[in-house]
Amino acid sequence: MDRETRLKRLQFRAWHRGTREADFLIGGFFDRYSQDWSEQEMDWFEKLLVEDDVDVMAWAIGTLPVPQEFGGPQMDAMQQLDYIDATN
Repeated sequence: MDRETRLKRLQFRAWHRGTREADFLIGGFFDRYSQDWSEQEMDWFEKLLVEDDVDVMAWAIGTLPVPQEFGGPQMDAMQQLDYIDATN
């Protein structure tokens, strides 16, 4: 699948998590960073989307340790939480 189609699919999955909080965290992260992602970074995000939202949110806010497979620069960026627009 081409890059644009893959990003659209990831965007849909990122913004349709089931709770508003997860949508803001995961969807907001996608919106902020995805345009510059490499294939490997898209792979990482795609794997992250399979995980339970509760776990992803806990890793992002630091209440659970981040599994080794999700550690690194992308999780570091996710943990900044500066991409969430709390005015909505």
